[in-house]
Amino acid sequence: MNMQALMKQAQKMQKDVMNAKEEINKKNFTEEYSNVKVEVNGNKEILKIEIDKNMELEKDDIEMLEDMIVIAINNAFKKVDNETEKVMGKFGPGLSGLM
Repeated sequence: MNMQALMKQAQKMQKDVMNAKEEINKKNFTEEYSNVKVEVNGNKEILKIEIDKNMELEKDDIEMLEDMIVIAINNAFKKVDNETEKVMGKFGPGLSGLM
């Protein structure tokens, strides 16, 4: 294989990787935990947090609610990571970590 063909192949792969990452970034990921629902995008930006309006809170419940929000966000981010690994894994091991 000559150098020019190798460069073309590398450029195509780079374009494919960028397109795949762009598709992941466009997706929304939702996670529900107890009375909290969180929506994030593929860039791990929080788009929405919903708290069950029927939930009656006492002052002591606020700490529990904060914990629920953190868990829901972290689980949503794990969904992004899993999707990234699944999609980017076809380009080679470890590549998804670079994105």
